[in-house]
Amino acid sequence: MSQFTSGELRVMQLLWEHGELKPGELQELHPVPIKNPALRSYLKILVDKGHVSRRRVGKAFFYKANTPRQRAFSTMLGDLVRIFCAGSVDELVMALVRKEKLSEDDLLELKRLADLGSEAGSRKRGAREKKS
Repeated sequence: MSQFTSGELRVMQLLWEHGELKPGELQELHPVPIKNPALRSYLKILVDKGHVSRRRVGKAFFYKANTPRQRAFSTMLGDLVRIFCAGSVDELVMALVRKEKLSEDDLLELKRLADLGSEAGSRKRGAREKKS
């Protein structure tokens, strides 16, 4: 999946939030003023990349997101880990913890979730070892 530019991502966010839209509707909903040629350029690029499809109804075109938000998020998150954290998910989590200045309750909840995750991982490893 190719990455989104910030402009493409703003268009995708609108399509994810509102569903199928005409260019005029996208223009009205766009968070910053955008000229029609710029919007149409983003839409053409997104269609060419396969992230968006369009259908014609009379003279109007309707655009909708093909790429689910969660899949785009997973891809972009993977890119963040690879590019900025040298492939380390731990480094990403620690950067988020430091940046967000989490409360003690938040940190305890993260620890609880991490403990649950490591218990599940241990169970999976144990099941694999028994099969060997």
